[in-house]
Amino acid sequence: MPDTDPGNSRSDDRDFIQSIERGFAVLHAFDDRDPNPSLAEIAAKTRLSRPAVRRILLTLQKLGYVTGEGSRWSLTPRVLSIGNHYTSSHALVDAALPKLVEIADYTHESASLGVLDGSDVVYAARVPVRRIMSINVSVGTRVPAYATSMGRALLAWAPRETVDAVVATTEFDKLTAATIGSADELEAELERVRELGYALATAELEDGLISLSAPVFDASSAVVGVLACSTSTARHSAESFRDLAAKCLVDCADRLSDELGRRR
Repeated sequence: MPDTDPGNSRSDDRDFIQSIERGFAVLHAFDDRDPNPSLAEIAAKTRLSRPAVRRILLTLQKLGYVTGEGSRWSLTPRVLSIGNHYTSSHALVDAALPKLVEIADYTHESASLGVLDGSDVVYAARVPVRRIMSINVSVGTRVPAYATSMGRALLAWAPRETVDAVVATTEFDKLTAATIGSADELEAELERVRELGYALATAELEDGLISLSAPVFDASSAVVGVLACSTSTARHSAESFRDLAAKCLVDCADRLSDELGRRR
């Protein structure tokens, strides 16, 4: 959640528009745990005053992004257009989609494109297969970087300051018994990922979930995303899934990086 403290150093930046920050803070108050919050609940989440939240909600309502019923508010489908503008204008997504189809066809498992946003990974594109998984994943879904193969493949080649920023804002909650629980464990995992060229995570985000991810680089050799593939322990062991998918995943990520102009 954005920091709404008026004493924040950003208030000294003449180019920083605090009202926009507050508008996005209100939009982020709607989530899967509380899709229909009240004005008071939004104020508590955002640490904004109730009059300020009321003005923002009424503005968003006039723009068509929220709707109110009684004391409760909800997002409208129009908010999806924001994400759609990203996918339709971002070359990475367009270039990645054929590779995701190739991975899904080869492995018969879901394939995804992930990008780093703060301490989370956001699904930017996805080619699903008809499987029943307990985790509900779609474009726009956010998952913690520290507990996922996608996050580790992104962080393993990220600048040091990016890794430090993620570590500083991560609480390292134990999502399952296998989830890593400290910055030192994460650093060891990142070193292992760099050695292998891909990341493998087993039952760390949720029990029974195995995922593989490989990094994608742009023309400046900066990591800009990851290609990922996931399965269930009911269908594969970590070893059999690695044998099945790792080479295909790394090859697709390498070819995508070449298409984006990476110089080897």
